[in-house]
Amino acid sequence: MPTPPRRLGARRRRPAVLAMATALIAAGGLGGAALYNSSGQRIAVLALARDVPMGQVLSPDDLTVAHIAGDPALHPLDAQDLSRTVGLRATTDLKRGSLLVKADVTSDPATQPGQQIVGIAAKHSQLPATRLQPGLQILVVNTSDGKADGPTTRTPDTMTAVVAMVGRPDTDGSTVIDVAVGPADGPRLAQWVASGKFQVILAPRTAGGS
Repeated sequence: MPTPPRRLGARRRRPAVLAMATALIAAGGLGGAALYNSSGQRIAVLALARDVPMGQVLSPDDLTVAHIAGDPALHPLDAQDLSRTVGLRATTDLKRGSLLVKADVTSDPATQPGQQIVGIAAKHSQLPATRLQPGLQILVVNTSDGKADGPTTRTPDTMTAVVAMVGRPDTDGSTVIDVAVGPADGPRLAQWVASGKFQVILAPRTAGGS
């Protein structure tokens, strides 16, 4: 009795089916990877490299570039805005590691037209314990003796000013504060600062501008 021929066609189809299945699985994996890369795309944005107090002008050392996953809920400034952001003032206290958004900075000047800026290098004992911030109204008191005749106590000279910027404390504990005063008061305040005999106090909240 003759032996029936082998079904070569069936065996040949099996490797083809396996190859097609493998190709489909690989294609599915590549598609998934592409979808993951698309949804997890990282963008370059601006972040804070160190703490920046409110009112301080941003320098290149204050900023860094961070790469984060794109999220429509986040609106940080793009890394390409770095050169335009340097020189702007902080509108609030900025913390190291946080992302920088448009509302965090402003180009508005810290002083009014006609005002003069005087730098006050003050020791911690010459400043109130309350941390000074830009926009806060203060009184600078001249504490020199004045060489008044007799035992009569003379009312010390005072000057109203507005804090424009607060620098970082130096190694000796002193802090430089830029204050805005009227055009007639700048030279007089500079003399008080040069003598080192002055005290900074907080102005009453109800006090008007000078």
